Amino acid sequence: MIQLSEQELLRRQKREDLMKLGIDPYPAEMFDVNVTAADILKNYENNKIDYKNISIAGRLMSFRIMGSASFAELQDSTGRIQVYFRRDDLCPDEDKTLYNTVFKKLLDIGDIIGIKGYVFTTQVGEISIHVTEFKILNKSLKPLPVVKRDEEGNIHDGFTDPEMRYRQRYVDLIVNPEIKDIFLKRSRIVTTMRSMFDSKGWLEVETPILQSIHGGASARPFKTHHNTLDMPLYMRIANELYLKRLIVGGFDGVYEFGKMFRNEGMDRTHNPEFTSLEFYVAYKDYNWMMDITEQIFEKVALATNGQSNVKVGENEIEFAGPFTRLTITGAIEKYTGVNVEGMDEETLRGHCKTWGIEVDETMGTGKLIDEVFGEKVEANLIQPTFIIDYPVEMSPLTKKHRSKPGLVERFELFVNGKEIANAYSELNDPIDQRERFEEQLKLAERGDDEAMAMDDDFLRSLEYGMPPTAGIGIGIDRLTMLMTNQTSIQEVLFFPQMRPEKKVEMATDADYEAIGVPTAWIPVLQKMGFMTIPALKEANPNKVFNDLGGMRKKLKLDITIPTKDEVMKWFE
Repeated sequence: MIQLSEQELLRRQKREDLMKLGIDPYPAEMFDVNVTAADILKNYENNKIDYKNISIAGRLMSFRIMGSASFAELQDSTGRIQVYFRRDDLCPDEDKTLYNTVFKKLLDIGDIIGIKGYVFTTQVGEISIHVTEFKILNKSLKPLPVVKRDEEGNIHDGFTDPEMRYRQRYVDLIVNPEIKDIFLKRSRIVTTMRSMFDSKGWLEVETPILQSIHGGASARPFKTHHNTLDMPLYMRIANELYLKRLIVGGFDGVYEFGKMFRNEGMDRTHNPEFTSLEFYVAYKDYNWMMDITEQIFEKVALATNGQSNVKVGENEIEFAGPFTRLTITGAIEKYTGVNVEGMDEETLRGHCKTWGIEVDETMGTGKLIDEVFGEKVEANLIQPTFIIDYPVEMSPLTKKHRSKPGLVERFELFVNGKEIANAYSELNDPIDQRERFEEQLKLAERGDDEAMAMDDDFLRSLEYGMPPTAGIGIGIDRLTMLMTNQTSIQEVLFFPQMRPEKKVEMATDADYEAIGVPTAWIPVLQKMGFMTIPALKEANPNKVFNDLGGMRKKLKLDITIPTKDEVMKWFE
């Protein structure tokens, strides 16, 4: 059974009252809009003649009813604007129902209306809309959270609980419209990159999300089952191997913005479903890729912030190149004083123990170096830094270094202490690639559940010949965090993954009676919003006692109010 608050019950009654008046609270026909709030506020003073007959729609966000005239605030997708309602304009005849009943009594904050009228400036100089007609477009049945801001714009009371904001992003966007700017910038990031790639003649493509073999990265996949084919499938952890098949097929450059899925931990920079850009260009190498990556990041910073220097937390980060370049072993030596280049597995394991880094027997040399780097180096890389020339064990899809045995031509870009991009000179030797996959299988046998699987079809494609190629993956979510100065990935995702919402078990009459609440007062407490005993016990006893008296008067109840001592016993 759904327990409704007093406000929700009242709004449902208003819905019924509107229908009794012959007003459909959810009309089907379109409402023609010819202007936005932002357009009016920006252009009215310079061109008043164009705003004599406007039609606008949005959500009511506040009321100031003053008898025969009232002010309200309307919010559309572009912002808020003041609107002015006058009874005699809306109801020129003797029937004043539209104003006296519909507007004053049956509308609520959160309702969506369409209005027609003209723009004017009030005596205090505020640009407003004088309403000549209005129409209810949607009756809101749930009250919006009340948001109170001081003169400096700081929120003191409102929809600020992060978990609720992420679960109910639609409400967050209504009452905290500044949140929209994050997602506008996110869209601008993608648009900027897409425009840059298209100008170079690269093709945007789509590759499978459900894959029979999870490849292209070292990560734990999500697994499902296809009933018709009677076979297991994996949600992709990367789209790399399919994109490289297209390079084999003859495209010089391909790119894809796509969702990736990794069945791993969640924290402030990880979500199991995330967006990645990957692009691959034939006849290039990782040196070229570093150069173009610098160009991409500078263009994105300019597009989103108007300058290449972006404030991220307490740091000012400069995205105009060139970026610092360090080998991974050089970076470890810089921040630990220990040169791990060429170090054997057991010696490395000993250093990890000395540094307090947790490792296990499944980890080979590459994984140990990765752990050391993550613990000792990453957090220091605030300004954009390319970490280059990784051990071959860490990079099973990467071409061996042209001059440094045991290493590969790979870089990762770190900004503000986090990896933001990963790139290679792509391995195109099918024999070498098969041997790398076989090494991954050995790691899997040791218990590494992030090791790559053998992909025979990808190996077959390489045997037809893939030209020298450079490829990169860039995390769009983390890039958006940087460009919008956010510390949590959940802030840049419309609908981040959450634990299942806990269902609140509503208290029964027997539960209330068990703590001493008289039966006649149970519905009153429920109207006050106390649907569970814990919620009641968290309240201030003195306030509850005082509010009971107010509710008795408001509801015109002819029942004896509990004494203060009786109420206090409810909270023992």
